[in-house]
Amino acid sequence: MEFRWLKQTNAAEAIVVFGGWAVGPDVFAHLTGPQDVLFVSDYRNLDTDMPDLSGCDHVTLLAWSFGVAAYAHWQEGRADPFDRKIAVNGTLAPVDEAHGIPPDVMAKTAEGLSEASFAQFLRRTFNAPHPPRVIDIDARRAELQAVAARGAAPVVAFDQAWISGRDRIFPSANQHRAWECTTIRELSAAAHAPFDHFDSWQALIS
Repeated sequence: MEFRWLKQTNAAEAIVVFGGWAVGPDVFAHLTGPQDVLFVSDYRNLDTDMPDLSGCDHVTLLAWSFGVAAYAHWQEGRADPFDRKIAVNGTLAPVDEAHGIPPDVMAKTAEGLSEASFAQFLRRTFNAPHPPRVIDIDARRAELQAVAARGAAPVVAFDQAWISGRDRIFPSANQHRAWECTTIRELSAAAHAPFDHFDSWQALIS
């Protein structure tokens, strides 16, 4: 795991973002707000400890895509630093026929990973053409394999789950089944990466 501050000003409130696979933090760059923002990526292992956030008055978790399960696995056996937890287009069972990405889709993605297939993944993530990105094929394949091998995460209570109606990565029907006991907010026209529908961090975590 890698923890990286996107914004650090010793603010009273912090948001910790467990990001999605291979996309990076750029999708959040336009979001405004007073909060400090800590970005988490690379789920090949979950051994890294989080920076000390005890000086913050309020700490919110925003977990997107594979970040949802990665967070829940990481949290097991650790003290919970969060006052509020928000899930976005991900579930606690990331590779699952009924509650996540179907296992055969995940296996084919890992086995066939290439620059061309990653470009297709980005198109499906944003439901639009996306500029090419450099990808470390071996590292990102290992990350996919680690996510699949880890399996479903321990049950963690989330305060809210955003579900996009046009998600082509995590089927929205599977997300609805996964979060049936959680407050769901829908983005009917949004893609797997729905962050262009928001202009501030507060709108996303409220």
